[in-house]
This record gives sequence, C-alpha cells and structure tokens, in this order.
Amino acid sequence: MPTVLITGCSSGFGLEIARHFLAQEWHVVATMRTPRDDVLPKSDRLRILPLDVTDADSIRQAVADAGPLDALVNNAGVGAGSPSELTPMATIRDIFETNTFGTIAMMQAVLPQFRQRRSGVVVNVTSSITYKATPFAASYRASKAAVNAFTEAAALEVASFGIRMHIVLPGRAPETRFLDNGKNRIQGMDDAAYGPLIQQIFDTLLNRTGPVTYSRDVAEAVWQAITEPATPLHIPAGLDAKESSREAHLGGDAATTR
Repeated sequence: MPTVLITGCSSGFGLEIARHFLAQEWHVVATMRTPRDDVLPKSDRLRILPLDVTDADSIRQAVADAGPLDALVNNAGVGAGSPSELTPMATIRDIFETNTFGTIAMMQAVLPQFRQRRSGVVVNVTSSITYKATPFAASYRASKAAVNAFTEAAALEVASFGIRMHIVLPGRAPETRFLDNGKNRIQGMDDAAYGPLIQQIFDTLLNRTGPVTYSRDVAEAVWQAITEPATPLHIPAGLDAKESSREAHLGGDAATTR
C-alpha cells in the first residue's frame, strides 16, 4: 500500500486526515511537534514521528525516518490575529516560518524522491481566507496566500516529472481549536483605538451561524486530491469555503467584516 506523510497531526485537520488515510488502508506517517500515541488508532500501518517544520534538522530526520513516500500533506500551521499596525515583526515572522517557509521546506525535502521516481503528490492545506479578507488576519492570510502562489508555480515546474500538486482551502472550522488558539495569540485587545473593534470581530467569528467546514470535509478533499489525478489544483473544503470560492470567481467583494 502507498505511504503518506502528514504534518500537524496532533489535532484538527491533520488528525482527521491521518484517520481517514488509515481507514483507507494506507500507510501513514503522522508527524507532530510533540508526538502523542493516544490520538490515533493503533495500527501496524501507522508511524508517529516528531517534526518541527521550522527546524531544518528536524525536517531532514523526519523525512529520512519516513522512508519512501507517495504523498505529502502539508497541514501544520499557526494563527494569530491583530491589527496590522500593531503586529510585532517577531509574530509575523513566526507565522510565516511555520505556515509558509515550513511548507516550502517540506516540499523541497520530499520532491527529490518524487522526481527520481517520476511520481508523487503534494497537497498544501491553506485557507479560504485567501479568497476573502477578514480584518486582523493580514499576516495569517498573507502567509497562506504565499503558499498558494508558490504551489501554483511549483506545480508547473514538476508536472513533467509525473508529480502533482494541489491546494486544499478549508473554511471556518468551529470544531477545531484553531480559533481558540488564535485568540490566545491575539495582539491589541487592550488598545484604545483597535480593542473594541477586535472584540466585536472576534465575537462575530465565534458566534457566526451558517455554513462551516468540518474536519472530515478537509480529509475528504485531501483524499480526492491524492487519489484522483483529474482533481483541480484548487479544492475548497467545506460549504463556506465553496461559497467563498464561488463569490471570488464571480467577482465578489475582496474584503468582509461579517
């Protein structure tokens, strides 16, 4: 059976993606910054490896320990919210180190073996926020948009080697801890100018009703990307993400405060 390496598997989308591939009888290399053996079902087709995508030595070791791969899913990511004016450069660099440079580094680490075998699939999980801007998420959105742009160009470069690349774009996922984790990293809540608006926007996001994205939506989109060669480059995952994709392609508003 084929083997997939997935980053960021301790919770959320990465955990559900790993579960899905195990259920489909794939060999799964589930990676986490701090490995846990209690989050995934026991299986002789599962390996859990430590991986920090911001650390070059950690990447080299994980890829070496994983052995031959058929697919790579770049899912690891961090979020933070704050007014662009107030966001410390250290925070912006931290977001880009994980979301953008970590993804690119993983691609560079795995592509050589795909190219030599003339087969392989890379799926980069970004965000539907790249379709439509949300206040106080400029750094996060930019980090994900950069991955989109990088992937679009890289896909053209590697296609002649039998390698496919895809971008999965989830929407809002209230069942994950992403929003809660982002709130812990938010800057400017006590700022006289921005604080009230930050609280209003964040409360709106937490309490908003309507279509959302579930972890299974993302897992199914990743599965489609890897197993169906005719899958498009961009795959919105979740009803809200699909709505955002349609609006973007129809020329809808580029920004929203809803």
